[in-house]
Amino acid sequence: MAGPLERGIYLASRSPRRRDLLSQIGVRYHLLLFRTRPGEGPDVDETPLAGESPSAYVERVARAKAESGWQRMMQRNLPQAPVLAADTTVALGTRILGKPTDRTHAAAILAELSGQTHQVLSAVALKQADWLESSLSVSDVRFTPLTEQEIQQYVATGECDDKAGAYAIQGRAALFVMHLSGSYSGVMGLPLYETGQLIERLHTSRAGRYSH
Repeated sequence: MAGPLERGIYLASRSPRRRDLLSQIGVRYHLLLFRTRPGEGPDVDETPLAGESPSAYVERVARAKAESGWQRMMQRNLPQAPVLAADTTVALGTRILGKPTDRTHAAAILAELSGQTHQVLSAVALKQADWLESSLSVSDVRFTPLTEQEIQQYVATGECDDKAGAYAIQGRAALFVMHLSGSYSGVMGLPLYETGQLIERLHTSRAGRYSH
């Protein structure tokens, strides 16, 4: 019988970018979607804790999403397979900027990033039964100085909606990026190197467990 890694994994994310990135590296996956019914809150509270650093925040949320995804899989009596989750945030210094609440907020975030170097932090977490590990990718991104007109034109495209830092590097915002040091896929939302390493570690862990 095929093991969980041969059958694929569950992706606990609605992000089409993460789906595309997993497909890019040949990982088979099934979507494990969280609740969306009106009046119900999210499965994972993504509110930063007081004094929490951007790196601690993003890794905590990714791990919580993986835990929640595993619980959802068990509640639905789905065939067991590893659950992959990720979280991405943008930080300017020690401040977490996160996703914009509306397009006015998106314009304000982009104005802050204009001409500055910011960090994009992407954490990925993988859970299988009592095994849970995570990994963090941190990239430095420098924006060119942006005019108010450029910001408004970009915001009007809607590409800023629901994006950490109010931009999508794989879209029109690529025009803003003067320099990137780190992981392009991490800035998109799923650091592929770290993801591959986690899957390999789980595979090694399982192989070691069954060899005894």
